Parts: sequence; structure tokens; C-alpha cells
Amino acid sequence: MLLHRLCDCMSGKNKEAWNNGRIAGSVVLMKKDVLGPNDYNASLLHGAHDLLDRRVSFQLVSSTHTHHPGNGEDVNSEKGKVGKEAYLEEWVSTMTTVAAGEWKFKINFEWDESQGIPGAVIVKNNHDSEFLLKTLTLEGVPGKGKLHFICNSWIYPLSTPDTYERIFFTNETYLPSKMPKPLLPYREQELINLRGDNVTRQLEESDRVYRYDVYNDLGNPAESDLVRPILGGPEHPYPRRGRTNRPQTKEDSKSESRLSIPETLGDLVGFKHIYVPRDERFGHLKLSDFRAFSLISIGQSLFAGLKSISHKTDSFEDTFKLYAFPESESDPSHWLENLRKKIPFEFVEEWFSSEEHPMKFPIPLVLKDNKFAWRTDEEFGREMLAGVNPVVIRRLKKFPPTSNLDPEIYGNQKSKIEEKHILENLEGLTADEAVKQNKLFILDHHDTFMPYLLNHHDSFEPYQPNINALKDTFIYATRTLLFLKEDGTIMPIAIELSLPHPDGFQKGAESNVYTPPKDTVEGSIWQLAKAYAAVNDSGYHQLISHWLNTHAVIEPFIIATHRQLSVTHPIHKLLSPHFRDTMYINALARQTLINAGGIVEHTVFPQKYAMTMSSDVYKSWKFTEQGLPDDLIKRGIAEKDPSNPNKLRLLIKDYPYAVDGLAVWYAIESWVNEYCSLYYQKDADVISDTELQVWWKEIREDGHGDKKDEEWWPKMHTFKELTKTFTTIIWVASALHAAVNFGQYPYAGYLPNRPTVSRQPMPKRDDHDLERHPEKVFLKTITSQLQTLLGISLLEILSRHSSDEVYLGQRDTPEWTSDENALDAFDRFSERLIGIGENITKLNADLKLKNRNGPVKFPYTLLYPNTSDKSKTGGLVPKGIPNSVSI
Repeated sequence: MLLHRLCDCMSGKNKEAWNNGRIAGSVVLMKKDVLGPNDYNASLLHGAHDLLDRRVSFQLVSSTHTHHPGNGEDVNSEKGKVGKEAYLEEWVSTMTTVAAGEWKFKINFEWDESQGIPGAVIVKNNHDSEFLLKTLTLEGVPGKGKLHFICNSWIYPLSTPDTYERIFFTNETYLPSKMPKPLLPYREQELINLRGDNVTRQLEESDRVYRYDVYNDLGNPAESDLVRPILGGPEHPYPRRGRTNRPQTKEDSKSESRLSIPETLGDLVGFKHIYVPRDERFGHLKLSDFRAFSLISIGQSLFAGLKSISHKTDSFEDTFKLYAFPESESDPSHWLENLRKKIPFEFVEEWFSSEEHPMKFPIPLVLKDNKFAWRTDEEFGREMLAGVNPVVIRRLKKFPPTSNLDPEIYGNQKSKIEEKHILENLEGLTADEAVKQNKLFILDHHDTFMPYLLNHHDSFEPYQPNINALKDTFIYATRTLLFLKEDGTIMPIAIELSLPHPDGFQKGAESNVYTPPKDTVEGSIWQLAKAYAAVNDSGYHQLISHWLNTHAVIEPFIIATHRQLSVTHPIHKLLSPHFRDTMYINALARQTLINAGGIVEHTVFPQKYAMTMSSDVYKSWKFTEQGLPDDLIKRGIAEKDPSNPNKLRLLIKDYPYAVDGLAVWYAIESWVNEYCSLYYQKDADVISDTELQVWWKEIREDGHGDKKDEEWWPKMHTFKELTKTFTTIIWVASALHAAVNFGQYPYAGYLPNRPTVSRQPMPKRDDHDLERHPEKVFLKTITSQLQTLLGISLLEILSRHSSDEVYLGQRDTPEWTSDENALDAFDRFSERLIGIGENITKLNADLKLKNRNGPVKFPYTLLYPNTSDKSKTGGLVPKGIPNSVSI
């Protein structure tokens, strides 16, 4: 082979290097996990000298020469020749390129011409604790020059049960058929180790096992009010999550036991006992940033305490006192002071605080310029295009709106909105003309929520729950009709609030239609109608747009990638940055957020039915509709551009999410095409890639196993199918998640703008309080103060970028591949994203584009890529596209 010939045809200079019989290198590692500030400082005091004790060894493995089998070994083995053990020799005490907490060591390997060119390294840890191996770099390797091993993995002591010696490969990229034969056995064994298919015991922190499981760990069968359905299977289909092998519960052999709530805050920091493969856990910087999440995880135990000290809010001015407005400095929030006294945890003040005003929440950007602009119809409509959930609005193709619910079960669910309700707001058009001219749009949550509003006497099978029978909850199934005006803004012109007919579902829906106001009382009712619609949209956003369509659906791809694609595979290198931290954040969510009695059930209206509802929506989930162009076409928002079939024409030109999103989509698509073309020159190369084909089969049949019989999965037989698939995965994990996540606090941190619960029916028009105390009625109807405190605290945490975030167009390691062509293509991708960011800034400054800023004067930056180091920013900033679902 070529590499072997290179060894035989080396220059005299390289011969001399071989004769020297040594290869010098350097190792960068971190001694131990850092779980908090105190542990971190302590780890620094340990120093690096205790690693210079020859208990950590490195052995190079040849990519060109095989060893001679010994006694008992397979005579057909072609494993690469293994060199002598080398040890860390000298701590490099002066470094400018290594992050805090990391150490760099010198190392020298005995290696000569007879061993060929190194392609892998075996690492053994006989030390007393684990360490994070970041990189190994070899200098002056004859025929190769510098070789990089990008490891980024925790190495546990060999004394740890079931721990094995570790193998790492250089940053070379190989399809399975192109891998040097001496390295193939190591490649195959590493994948076997990661699958861990024979491991039946409970998985521990030191394990590196990627397996699938259903969501059978959300409920607690021992408590009747915490019993929840298992998600995954024919009855409640769902994407799979990572397996932990925790024991089953005594009460239900199909349910996995849950972790108990830790007794101290120290136990909470880092959630040490939640299993995910060790390398999927947060790094120490992110753990430090994420300390506040620890307090959220014991929200259940705080619930009673919060309830006793929460106070009433009768006006919007009362709600503003929660935030760090300058005028509120002299008006401390006594309920927060009481909370601090009742809960003796050091991080309470940090949880409820901003930097400038302790014990106050940061000001949500929707309030920053004008405290009441959020109430305008223009802003309500704009947030369907540039808010936190801009992925639901669709073009109305037929008036009046129709329903897809089965009439045999639900009766007539056709909309009651008539032309007379909307005619005066159509700028001189009839309803049919507005439809034909693509002027009418709808935010339609009717079919999703109506089946969950079962009347008690309805007894058809399968049984459907009744959200409105829950405590302090009353919702409607809503339809919101919006009109696209000549100035480009989109305005709500009718809101339909529906309930099942009092005589049962067979009688259809009982609906009321509300329109923009003509007087003060109608204005108060209209504001409430918008609030009920926003409640539906908030619940759908949290459970579907955010959790299901990004967090949950991506996890099976992560598991399959580690199980079936070698780290040397070009697709593993392409996708791995987009999987960072996702399994861990999902595991935390199962433990503290989406579990029975968790924060989501306390703060979002479906309560105990929340996850079942997301399962029902997953029934219609299709991978081929997750890419942005396909989604926009499906929703009727865009159509193929006649002048360029590869591009789309938007029917709402000033649609910030779609405009910026398409720019990012095309940049990702171009990058994926450039990169994949380096390794797949023809369709036959795709079909013959054995690892790729097994990976794709496993995703469909195991990871998304409840959807395996669907015909719309790409077959993965062509280059086009391959690149469309990877563009979609990257889009979902990066840009789509950024669009629906990082605007949560800016828009919904003020819950009257995005309420998550409605607590009572629409008041009657003759209710005197509607005229005398409209704000009190509004606040009495939507999310309670207690839910507000929990909800916005959570949103503040989930909307923050970590200080070590890696954004789209960036890599955490410059030497992620040795392929210069791939590096050049990635540089072009990064440059495109920088250009997109610059263009977004220009669009936001264009006063003709009214939806870019809106009445609240909050520019749309959720899809600003943040690709340059200068613009990289952490914290509570609605800007930047992280590579992955990392929060």
C-alpha cells in the first residue's frame, strides 16, 4: 500500500530520523473531573507531578506493519504492530495554549523503521483515578511530519470493573474499505466496546455503553398520582433514549426505577448519579455555568415553600416588580427575601438574580423598550414569524378552516369562523380573494388539544384524558386567523375558542369567535382571547417544537453514531460536533423537568398529560419533513422558485425565521455537499459503505423503531439522499434548536406575553370587572404567580449560552481532521456564516422590514450564527447558533 511504500522510499533525512529510534510528542490532559469551584481549586493544588509515576502508559500502533501472532492468537490476525510502553516524562509548566485545569507533558516513544507509520495509540491507566485525555501530538514522524490524536475522552483506571485499555486513532479519515488493514481489528473492537450489547448490569459512571431504551423512567408506579405511560411502543410511540440499565420498579416490571432527590446541594452539582456515557457529560466549565440548574432539580421540594410566600398580582405594574427595572430598586421583593431565609442554600440568590439587582430577574427584552408593546396585535402577529415558536403558522388554503379529526369519534369539528367575522379587516378583499392571494394564515392548535378536552360522560375507546378536569386549569382548543397586510405585517383578525359540545364529542365542537375590539370591554375580551391562543402555542412550543422535535428526535442519531460509525469515519467527524451535551441535557430533563411531578408538569397546562400529548404528535412525525425547505413548503409558507428550482420563494417576504433560516440551511447544505463529495464520488460508494448502511438501518429500526415501517425514510442509496439526511440532522441539532430555545427568556420571561396556563373560562361580557379591573381579570386568568416564579426561573437558565459554547462554523479542536480539503471546505462554511450574520444585521436595520424588530423594538437575532471569536458570547443573549442541542 501507499503508506508502506512511503516507508520504503524515505529520504536520507527521514532515514536518519528512523535510525534515531525515537519519536517525541506531547500529551494534554486533565487530572480529574471538576464538579464545582471548590473541587476545581483543589484539583489545581494536586499539581501534575503525581502523574509522572509511570502508571499511565502509551503504546503506538502501526498502521503499516502487523505483528507476528503469539501463542493462542489468531494466526490470521493482522493487527498493527504495537510499540513499547512510553510514559509521561516532563511537565511543561509554561503554556499559553492550554485551558485552566489542563496539563501538558512531554513524552518519547521508542519507534523505528521496522514498525512503520503510527496510526493509533493504546492508553492504559494504572493510576488511582480517572483523567481526561485531550490530545496526543507526535512531532517529526518520518513520512508524515506531525501526527495528531484528538482524544477528548475520560480514561478510567484499569482496576475499575469492566474497564479495558483504550485505543485512539490519528485524525486521519477513513471509510471502512479504505482503513489500513492493521488498524481494522482495533476499529471493529472499539465499536463492539461502545455497543456494550452484552452488558446487563446497571451502568456506572465509568462505562462507555450506548444502547437504546424506551421512556420508562418518567413515572413512579409506587405513587398513584405519579404513574405515567411508558413512551415507546405501539400504544405510545416515541424516539428512544439512552439506556441506563437501572433496576425495574417493584410495582411495575416494565418501569425503570428513578433516582431519588439528592439530600444536599453538593450532591446535586453535576448530577453524578445520572448515567450517560462518560464522555457525554458536561465539561467542568459548563458544569460551573450550570450550577443554578441544581436548584431547579429540587423544585418539587421547594414547591410548598414557594406557595406559602408567593403574593398576588392585580396589575401589570405588580408583575414588573419582579424585574430589574431601575425604578424598582427601592422596592425590594419581600417574597424573594423570605425565600432566601427559608431555604439555606448558597445559590438561592444566584437563582433569582441579575448582576445589577440581586434578587431580581433580568428584564426580558420584550419589555426592555416599552413595557406594554407586547399587548399590540402587531406584536402578537409578529411573534408568529419572529418569536420563540415561529415554526407553526401556516397558510390557510381553504376558508373556513377545517379539521382532520375523525368525525366518527369527534363529530363536526369544522371552524365556526365566518366571513362576516373578518371581512372588515381584509383590506377590501373577500375571504376567498384573501385565500387565493395568499393573504390568510392560521395558527391552528385545534386538532392537537381538542382530544384532550374530553367530557366526563364521553366513553369511547381509547380513553382520552380531560385537561380541564385538572386543578387550576381551563383551556380551549384554539384557531387564530391572521391577515398579511400590504405593509408586510401580519395581524390577528379572529380567534376561535372551542370546547367539546356539552352533549358529547359526537355533537362536535362548541365554539366562540372573537375579533379585534370596538370598545373597552371588547378590548379586554380580545386580550384574553389572545392569551388563550398564546397558552396553546406555549404548550405546543415547549412539548413539541422544542422538546420533541429537537431534543428527543436527535438522541437516537447520537446513540447510533457511536455504536456503528468509527471515530475515523468521515460521517462521524461531520456529525459529532452536533451531538455535544445532548444526551446529558436530555437525561437531566428526564430526572427533573419532564418527569411525573416535574417542573414542566407544574408550569405547562397539560400537566400529567404533557408527555403523552407529545407522543400523539410524534405519530405524524416524518424525518423527510424536518428540513427547513420541506417544512416551509408543507406549511404553505413557501414554494419552489420558478427561476431557480433549488431555491424557495417565500409567500411572506418579511418572515425573519424563514429568511435567516434558509440562509443558514443553504450554508449547511453547501458544506455537507462539499465535505461528503471528498469521500463519496458516486452513488455506489454510498451503498458499499458498510458502517453507514448499518448505522442508517439501526436508526430506523431501533432508534426510531416505532416509525420503522414508514416509507418516507430516505433509502440511503444515493449521494443526494446522504447529503440531504446530514443537512437535516445538522439543521435540527443546531439552527432549529437555537430558534426555538434561546428566545425563551427574551419573549416568555415575561409570562403575560407567553402564558403557559389558563385557569378559568372566558369571562362573560357583562362581568363588571372586565371594565373596572381588566388587568386583574387578565392576571387572574393566566399563569399563577407561583407557576410564574418556577417558569421564568427555568426559562432564564435554559436560555443561557454556556461560556464554553462552540457555535456553528466553529470546532473545539482545529486539528479535527488531517484532510486539508475538508479543512478548506469548513473554512468556506465559516466564512459563509459570517456573511449571513452581517446580512442579518443589515436586515434588522431596514425600517421597511417591520417584522424584524416589531413594536417591542427587539431585533431578530436568534439565527445569527456567531461564528467569529470576536462575536462569540455567552450568557443570556438571544444570539448565536450552538452546534448542538446543548441546553
